[in-house]
Amino acid sequence: MEPMHIDVVPNRGSRPAYLLREAWREGKKIRKRTLANLSSLPNDQIEAIRRVLRGEKLAAVGELFEITASRIHGDTDAVLSVMKRLGIRELLSARPSFEAEVVMGMVAARVVAPHTKLATTRWWRTRTLPEDLQIEPATEADLYRAMDWLLGHQDLIEKKLVARHLKNGSLALYDLTSSYFEGKKCSLAARGHNRDGKKNKLQVNYGLLADERGCPVAVSVYPGDTGDPKTLRPLVERLKQHHRLERVVVVGDRGMIGQAAIEDASTLAGLKWITALKSSQIRALVEGGALQLGLFDEKNLFELTHPDYPGERLVACRNVELGKLRGHTRQSLLEATVKELEMVSRMVRSGKLRGAGSIGVRVGRVVNKYKVAKHFDLTIETNRFDFALREAEIAAEAALDGIYVIRTSLSKKEMSASDAVRSYKSLSQVERAFRSIKTVDLEVRPIHHHLADRVRAHIFLCMLAYYVEWHIREAWRPILFADVDLEAKAIRDPVAPAQRSVDAEEKVATKTLPDGTAVHSFRTALSGLSTIVRNTCRTPGLPNAASFLVVTTPTSQQQRALDLLAKIAP
Repeated sequence: MEPMHIDVVPNRGSRPAYLLREAWREGKKIRKRTLANLSSLPNDQIEAIRRVLRGEKLAAVGELFEITASRIHGDTDAVLSVMKRLGIRELLSARPSFEAEVVMGMVAARVVAPHTKLATTRWWRTRTLPEDLQIEPATEADLYRAMDWLLGHQDLIEKKLVARHLKNGSLALYDLTSSYFEGKKCSLAARGHNRDGKKNKLQVNYGLLADERGCPVAVSVYPGDTGDPKTLRPLVERLKQHHRLERVVVVGDRGMIGQAAIEDASTLAGLKWITALKSSQIRALVEGGALQLGLFDEKNLFELTHPDYPGERLVACRNVELGKLRGHTRQSLLEATVKELEMVSRMVRSGKLRGAGSIGVRVGRVVNKYKVAKHFDLTIETNRFDFALREAEIAAEAALDGIYVIRTSLSKKEMSASDAVRSYKSLSQVERAFRSIKTVDLEVRPIHHHLADRVRAHIFLCMLAYYVEWHIREAWRPILFADVDLEAKAIRDPVAPAQRSVDAEEKVATKTLPDGTAVHSFRTALSGLSTIVRNTCRTPGLPNAASFLVVTTPTSQQQRALDLLAKIAP
C-alpha cells in the first residue's frame, strides 16, 4: 500500500476540493480510496498535513524563533527613501557628518510626527529611523547642536535648491506669514499683524519662496513687526546677487507688492512682477471711467491701461460666483450687526446704558465684532443712540463684488492675460504650504525657542520637511483626495471658480478608488505604512544564537503607495 496523499480535484470556477486519499496497486491497476474531505480546512492547515504525509518533522513557531524586539519601520523608511531620491543628504553637506544625519532624522520625524526636540528623541526610538541613520545615541543636546549646524549651512542648501528649481525668467511665488511665540525672551519676538488670530501674542514673521508649482526653495525670518513690502527688496537682491538670477518674475499678493514696494524695487534691473490692485484702487478706476463694468456683460476678463500705472498691464476679471458669495457674506454680517445695535438702542432707551462713553464702548464692540463699522452712521449722545446704514456706499461696494484686477510688469509677449491671472492664483500653493507648515502637518507653532538663531533653524527645518512632504503629496495624488488632471489647469477658464475633474469628484463622493480601495488624506496614507514593522528574531534557548530581521510584508495598498514614491525624482 502506498503512503497517503492529498489530491486536488478541480471544482469548475470555485475553490478546488482537497481529498485525503490512500492508493494501492492491484496487478496493473492502481486503486484509490478517499479517507477524508479536507476542503473546509484553510490552506495553511492543508499544507501542514501534506508536509506530515511527506515525512517532514513539524514544530511550533515559538520553538523555532522568538521575537526579541519590534520597531515601526514603514512610515519613516518611506520618508527616508524619498529623502534619498531627492538627494537631501547631498543638499545638506558634501561630507558625511553626525550632525547631517541628525538633521535627516529631524526632518523625517517632522514629516511623520512633529514633536519638540526632547519628545523627538524619545519618539524615534520606537522607529527604525535612528538605527538606519546610525544616530541611536543622539540626545536632545545633539539635536540642538545639529540645528545650529543646519543654520550655518542654510545659505548653501538654499543655493542648491534655487539652482534646482528656479532658472532665469522663472516664476517665483513669495508670501509672508507669522507664527506666535510661547514666551517673551526672543529678540525676534514682536507684536504685529497676527495671522494666527492670537491676540496679545508676540510673533515672528517668515517669508516663503517657492517655484511656480508651490515647491519651496527658501525661507527668510524677520522680526514679528516687519511689514510685508519691506521683505520684497531683500528677497530680490538675494536672488540676483547670491543665486545669480539675472531675471526673475516674483508673484506676490497686493499686500506684498504694493505701490511703495514697486517703486522701491523699480531700481532693480531684471525684476518683473505679478500682483493685484487693492479694492480702493479698483474703485478709483471705476469712478474715473477707466474700468467700465458693462464690458463684463460679454466676457469675464479684459485688459486695460491707465496713466497711474505707466508701463504696466492691468487685467480686469469678474468671478460671478465669488461676487455672490461676498454679497451674501456682507449681508449676513450687516444683519447680525443691526440686530446687536438694535439691542444696544433698546438698552439706551430703557436707561440700562447711559453716558456717551459707555454707549460708545458698547457700540464699538459691536461694529468691530463683524468688521463692518464703515457701513454705519452712528449718533452717540449722553442718553441717545441712533444708527443708519450707508446704503449708497454699500451699493457701490456691492457693484464691485467678484471683481479683481491683476497688475503686472510683464509684456503681452512675455505672458498672456490668462496666464497672468493663473500665475497670480498660483499663490494659493504658498498658502497651502503655510497651512501645512503651521498647523495641519508640520506644526511649526507655537515656537518655544528663545534664541533668534534657533528660531531661524527651526523654521528652516520645517521648510525642508515641507519640501519632502510636497514631493510625497505630488507622488500620491492618485491615492489621495487630490486631482490628478493637472494639465486641465493650464487650459481652463482662469477666472471661473476652480472645479475638480470628474475622477476627483468621484473619489470625493465615494471615498474609494476605481479598484475599490479607500481614498486617503496625506496623514492617513502615511500612518497606514506604520503597520510595516521590523522584527528582531532569534532561536530560543540558544544564548549565542545570531539574531535575524524580519520585515512585515506590505499589503497591496501599502505596496502601491511605496511604488508611487519610487517614481519621485528631484
